[in-house]
Amino acid sequence: MIAERLLPIRAGETPAAVWSFVYFFCVLAAYYLLRPVRDALAISDGTGDLPWLFTGTFLTMLLAVPAFAWLAARYPRRLLLPLVYGFFILNLLLFWAWLASGLGGNIAAGAFFIWLSVFNLFVVSVFWSFMADIFSAAQGKRLFALIAAGGSAGAISGPGLAALLAGQLGVLGLLPLSAGMLTAALGCIVVLRRWAADQTRADRSRLGGSVWEGLRRITESRYLQGVALFILCYTALSTVLYFQQAELVSRLFEDDARRTQLFAAVDLATNVVTVGLQLFVTHHLIRRLGLGAALGSLPAISLLGFMVLGLVPVIAVLAVFQVLRRSANYAVARPAREALFTVLPRTDKYKAKNAIDTLVYRGGDALSGWAYTGLTSLGLGLTGMAFAVLPIATGWLLLAGWLGREHTRRYHGPDPDYPVHGDPP
Repeated sequence: MIAERLLPIRAGETPAAVWSFVYFFCVLAAYYLLRPVRDALAISDGTGDLPWLFTGTFLTMLLAVPAFAWLAARYPRRLLLPLVYGFFILNLLLFWAWLASGLGGNIAAGAFFIWLSVFNLFVVSVFWSFMADIFSAAQGKRLFALIAAGGSAGAISGPGLAALLAGQLGVLGLLPLSAGMLTAALGCIVVLRRWAADQTRADRSRLGGSVWEGLRRITESRYLQGVALFILCYTALSTVLYFQQAELVSRLFEDDARRTQLFAAVDLATNVVTVGLQLFVTHHLIRRLGLGAALGSLPAISLLGFMVLGLVPVIAVLAVFQVLRRSANYAVARPAREALFTVLPRTDKYKAKNAIDTLVYRGGDALSGWAYTGLTSLGLGLTGMAFAVLPIATGWLLLAGWLGREHTRRYHGPDPDYPVHGDPP
């Protein structure tokens, strides 16, 4: 087939790659329909509430992660994924009714911010758990960047649909549309589950174990601890950059509409660049240089970007930095990070991964948010914060190389397209 000649797809993989692409498209389109609204509402009264919103998100994760682990221990994959997505579809419809009622005011806006932050991490984490479960390690290195491009296409389409339809449907009308996207994602799950069964990768069994199984596995595995630390470094620097963006934008633009337009423009530019990288660059980068280099691209860009931002702390530099950094994350580092889980047992792919992607992620957000607030209260400005995080970026870069080597050590299957980097041919 043409796709198999032009893209890193082998015989028999095209249906799964296409449906996975569509699945991730639906998931991220559903999220990006609502993200600019969330970010604009979050700073409508200034940036003072952001640490509380980040903390609220983390506390919600403390409840959500054990709940997901409980479901994973009791239901097989064919039921687990529909339960998770069905729950979020119902939540969207309830938020639609609540916000339409006009009750709650700022409480409703804050609750929506927290909910969307939890929703985003959970649906994406479950998606990648499913991908790591139905694809082998070799397939993950070849296909995950291509599949991630579906998410980027959804991230482009989401803001576009929001801009196109918000005038006709109203802002609240985007919520049932987002729920419809998630319903379409459920259909993709059904098709992919059948493909996995045909490939003898079906697993009808429950994962079993306790609700704290994922956290226990992290404490016992240096490899998982490394992945968790990678996420903490990412969230720490992302939170600093997010707060710097919020400060600059709140100073420059007074109304929510202008802020929403800026956030949407950054999202659009990010995702256009990301799709190009995912389709034409990431596969070759991982093939030639290995997962360690792909993982290291993000901390390297962060290190350079914060240096420049510290020297020239203006909105134009920050916007370019955001686009480059997020593009490197979505296009290169994220597919490489998800490939790290393909060499692990199923319990780690679902429970430990979910704990890392949600609880560790939002815990890092909350800690970083309060640290940023504390340091700025002591007089540390944008320039000082930019230079203060450079040691974290340096350590993060070294960690990326170690994770790449550990993945290679754990992966023993022959894969002529991806020779062990540094070994003789």
